[in-house]
Amino acid sequence: MTAQSGGFLHLEKLQNYSIFILTMKEYILPFRDLVVNPGLTVPIYIDNPSSVACIEAAANNAKPIVLTAQHSWSYPATPDDIYNVGTIGEIAQVLRMPDGSLHAIVRTTGAVRLSNITIENGIFMGDVSPIEILDDSEFEQTIALRDKIANNIQAMSAARKFKMDKLRTVIQNYPLPAFVDAVVQMIDVETDVAISILCAPTWREKLIILLEQVNLMAETMKIEDSINRRINQQMEKGRRDAILQEKLRAIQREMGDDSEEMDAENMRGRIEKSPLPADAREKALAEWRRMRTLSPMSNEGGLLKAYLEELLSMPWEKSDPQPIDLNTARAILDSEHSGMDAVKERILEHIAVMKKTGTNQGSILCFVGAPGVGKTSLGKSIAAALGRKYQRISLGGISDEAHFRGHRKTYIGAQTGRIMDALKRCKANNPVIVLDEIDKMGRDWRGDPESALLEILDPEQNKTFRDHYLEVDFDLSNVLFIATANSLNFSSALKDRMEIIDIPGYTMDEKVQIAREHLIKRAAHDTGWNTQNITISDDAIRHIIQNYTSEEGVR
Repeated sequence: MTAQSGGFLHLEKLQNYSIFILTMKEYILPFRDLVVNPGLTVPIYIDNPSSVACIEAAANNAKPIVLTAQHSWSYPATPDDIYNVGTIGEIAQVLRMPDGSLHAIVRTTGAVRLSNITIENGIFMGDVSPIEILDDSEFEQTIALRDKIANNIQAMSAARKFKMDKLRTVIQNYPLPAFVDAVVQMIDVETDVAISILCAPTWREKLIILLEQVNLMAETMKIEDSINRRINQQMEKGRRDAILQEKLRAIQREMGDDSEEMDAENMRGRIEKSPLPADAREKALAEWRRMRTLSPMSNEGGLLKAYLEELLSMPWEKSDPQPIDLNTARAILDSEHSGMDAVKERILEHIAVMKKTGTNQGSILCFVGAPGVGKTSLGKSIAAALGRKYQRISLGGISDEAHFRGHRKTYIGAQTGRIMDALKRCKANNPVIVLDEIDKMGRDWRGDPESALLEILDPEQNKTFRDHYLEVDFDLSNVLFIATANSLNFSSALKDRMEIIDIPGYTMDEKVQIAREHLIKRAAHDTGWNTQNITISDDAIRHIIQNYTSEEGVR
């Protein structure tokens, strides 16, 4: 054998070991996630019956015992749960406790491989064969590896609170097996790695595997430190900003110019002066008190402020008290719509009932007809006839009931439903709202918008409509809802709440009249022409209708 210079192993100095294979049945004591290295005195505390029986059997028969680890945490374990490598040792002392548990001391002598593992009378037994370990613990390279591991752990000790005094004591007073076991337990290596260290044929190879694990832990700690440093910097910046904001508020308070305090007091004054119902006022004051306790820089404080602004902007008692005049209503309908005498007559009857009762009692009107026959514009004309605000909500493609009920204010980007939003834009609680294309609503996993619309259109339920964002009741009974549809392709429950008014297509003569009274003037205005300089005969209009249009309406 050739010697290697430079501090490497001088293999010719190693003691010659004869390699032999000895196979015999021995007692096996499995542990969970614990690998014991040879050459150590190990204290053991056991309380489960099968392990206690194993220790007692080995002690009574003066037999050695094999300490090995389990793949899993299952109990009771099976032979397949046990690693095929363990540490054999002699039982030096057994102390039985009154509660049935047992304290034992085992002196481990060597590493062994296990085979033919069986369970006999609840005790694990198996054939063992020794794993020969070449004793190179006194060589320079082995000692250098040990010192390198200790130095690397020393560098990490500040972050991980490693007990370096204990490790130095082990290095100075105990052999290399104690050092390896101490480091394995200190850095808490995985069971598979600990088994590979136990199987290594030399102490040098054991230390190389251990050094790899220490270096891997060091790199992991560098990454964790980098992430923690970034988080701390962000937290420090946020804390610094909060302190500066607090100082600024203190200075402003001393100068009598605390804008945040003034805003909070102004908000409370607005709540107290606003014509909120009793439950809405109580809710607003409760949220205002919560807002006062939060920092102005916090997200929740901003959300609560936005919620209170939304609550105060609703028209709780604001309405358009325009008196109803049937003659004026008829004149407006006639001036804006030609023909449709039966439809206009039914609308005037509905308005007459409203005038007599002073409420919106009665069925919801639903205009059904082809595109371009004037359904939506009829709703706008009704609003003008009543002297009320007008809002149109297109329902085509809506499949989420939150469009009507709103979102919970805890959600990101939460807002009120479209009904509440329309009332806020109108600044009145009695507008005319046209629900356009009610037959085009969808339905999916986010909910059924038709079901939400039933509550809105039901005069017995919409007096206490609750939007999910506002979380208080709002009276929708003053709103005049008008629906439009191209077909009757919607639920029967929705039809029951509405009066279906069919608007047929226009005849040729009606289309000519509409073109004369409305369309030509609109087209001339859109193209910059003066109608006094344009002459179009009825035959020309009929020719356009017959050859260039095919719809029932006049769009």
